Amino acid sequence: MSSASFIHAACFAVGAVVGGGVATVVSSRKLQSTPTRPQPPAVVDLDRKGDAQISTAVATIPTTSAVLRHGNPGGCSRRLTVGGLDDDHAGPIPDLLVRKAYTAAYDRRLRHPAWTAEHLTRASLSKSATGPGSGDEGGDRAKSTFTEDASLPDMFRAKLQDYFRSGYDRGHMVPAADAKTSQAAMDETFLLSNIAPQVGVGFNRHYWAYVEDWCRRLTTSFSDVYVFTVPLYLPHKGPDGKWHVNYEVIGSPPNIGVPTHFAKVVLASRPSSPSTPDIPEISTGAFVLPNAIIPDDAPLEGFVTSVDTVERAAGLVLFSDDLKTASKHICKTTKCDVIVRRFDEAQKRPEIRRAGSSR
Repeated sequence: MSSASFIHAACFAVGAVVGGGVATVVSSRKLQSTPTRPQPPAVVDLDRKGDAQISTAVATIPTTSAVLRHGNPGGCSRRLTVGGLDDDHAGPIPDLLVRKAYTAAYDRRLRHPAWTAEHLTRASLSKSATGPGSGDEGGDRAKSTFTEDASLPDMFRAKLQDYFRSGYDRGHMVPAADAKTSQAAMDETFLLSNIAPQVGVGFNRHYWAYVEDWCRRLTTSFSDVYVFTVPLYLPHKGPDGKWHVNYEVIGSPPNIGVPTHFAKVVLASRPSSPSTPDIPEISTGAFVLPNAIIPDDAPLEGFVTSVDTVERAAGLVLFSDDLKTASKHICKTTKCDVIVRRFDEAQKRPEIRRAGSSR
């Protein structure tokens, strides 16, 4: 089959781009693979010997159909070819965005990330991660500004004006604090392609920030931490007894979806024991939080859900079934407690609660 017959990795980019690091983390774990029912390709799968590897069962959709000869509206924005990426078949969603500190897929219809993925270590969170003499002193948030993503087609971009007086914060999916290695890396977290509308006081500036901090603190207990952030649109049961998905749309014209919930999915790895440093202990966990005010005293474990639940809701396959079975729950191997840090007491005043609506 010609290389031009393969749809770009944006369709399965979580596995192809981020999965390489995850596979390295678990490559020494020997597991006996068991036959399972057919399922979509995962980030990490197991070969016949039981070794973890990047799944090769990626979407390989032929584009030779006569119906699609002039365009493939169901394809992804770019294709994966032997030589790299090309743009022959520009589809609607998603755009794969490979940044210095993270990888993301941008949803052109909702105009925010479909998902983001990052690899955190103690070194990557340090401003000195680039090393002495590198000429880069690390990122400074004060020097970064929110910017429209010029790499996206203009008609599908989120615009600065869309958030103006919207009542929502410009919420980072990958936090700026996770990209301290360089100013360029931090600046990329301020691209609107990394942003989704979030409730400000009580969520983005508070509880959600505590969860982001908890993810970073995992690097003190684990050598490698992978974090997936996924905006979700979840149904609720209406007065008529039926299930509905209702969400606000902001912008001018209205075109940016406001997610009802956000998920954080983590995979953390560390040596299983000092005597077996090459055999990792893998922990995974998933948390789904409503895009709403959450009390500071709400326990993080109250938002625990299964990775499967997030995958079904988002249409993603993050981890193979074997990896899920072999891993421990993150709340069993470390404390799932947020630390409340309120640096903005002034925000409690009602008259300025919405002052950050265009943050």
